[in-house]
Amino acid sequence: MMHPYRPLHAPQLQPKQHRHSHQFREFAPNRRLASHVASYWTVDFQPVSGNQGHRVIPDGCVDIVVDLRASSSRQAAYVVGLTTQVEVLRFTEVRSVWGIRLYSESARTILKTPLSALTASRVFMEELWGQEALDWVEQLLTAQSVPDRIAVVERQLDRILAADDSPAPTLVYQSMQYIYDCKGNLSVTDLADKVNFSERHLRRAFDRELGLSPKEMLGIVRFQSVLEELYSGDYSSLTDLALQHGYYDQSHFAGAFMRYYGLPLKRLTKRE
Repeated sequence: MMHPYRPLHAPQLQPKQHRHSHQFREFAPNRRLASHVASYWTVDFQPVSGNQGHRVIPDGCVDIVVDLRASSSRQAAYVVGLTTQVEVLRFTEVRSVWGIRLYSESARTILKTPLSALTASRVFMEELWGQEALDWVEQLLTAQSVPDRIAVVERQLDRILAADDSPAPTLVYQSMQYIYDCKGNLSVTDLADKVNFSERHLRRAFDRELGLSPKEMLGIVRFQSVLEELYSGDYSSLTDLALQHGYYDQSHFAGAFMRYYGLPLKRLTKRE
């Protein structure tokens, strides 16, 4: 089943800026995993002069990251948890990275821990999966092609999901479906009404499972929905775009964009 939400990232949004320093590619998961995995991705970094760095923007997803140039499988793979503001990574040496972008509502099952536990900048996969992680990472490091690497990943994810015997969708899972459907343009009050719980109970559930508030997740998904329209060029003006996505004025819109992307909004517009 296809997922209604597909986040975008800086190499897609500003390809000219990343042309000399990034070789970025994305790959879709198979149909069985499309409701759990947003994408597989790979980036080769070159520390060229004038490199603007790698801009990591919030997307409401969790990434398993594998350093393909690592000398040891023990330190090669780690999880980057949910982020709530932009971070710019600057590299001084060549990097080759493989990633698995998981939707937040599926990540607990796959990682075998609530996302609220992943508060560090990175948590090594060995801490989550034990020896199983080391065996899996070794297969990824020795894979000879992208299709081979995807096959290694999907065998592992299929096995985990097939063994999952968790109960029916949680409150957070149900809430996330409404958030995606509304593209984040929803108040916490309205979201609580849709899932038939109090705002207080909803906030506690999000904090317990994801480690962030429903308001924050709504803001991130709304921001990503704006990026989608900026990317496609399917908007008449920035003012209309702001109002369409529930920002009450241009200043509010610009402030949210700076927080999540770290650059002035007009740097990404295709027509002004």
